[in-house]
Amino acid sequence: MSQQSNALDTFLARKAEIDNALERLKALSDNHFNAHPDEINWGHVGDLGHYAELLKQITDAAFQEGEHAE
Repeated sequence: MSQQSNALDTFLARKAEIDNALERLKALSDNHFNAHPDEINWGHVGDLGHYAELLKQITDAAFQEGEHAE
């Protein structure tokens, strides 16, 4: 197996990991992050803020925005 095909196999495996994580996040979001509207508190808000910050780091890196802008 060449280094190129090994890199491609590894790339596709990583892409599958990301696709799976995105599907899981979408399902969790569709379910309101498992929070019942009558039970929402500032802890839930903080959790969502933390998730949003982490996702912003990822999108900034992927799209060369924010601190990753050229």
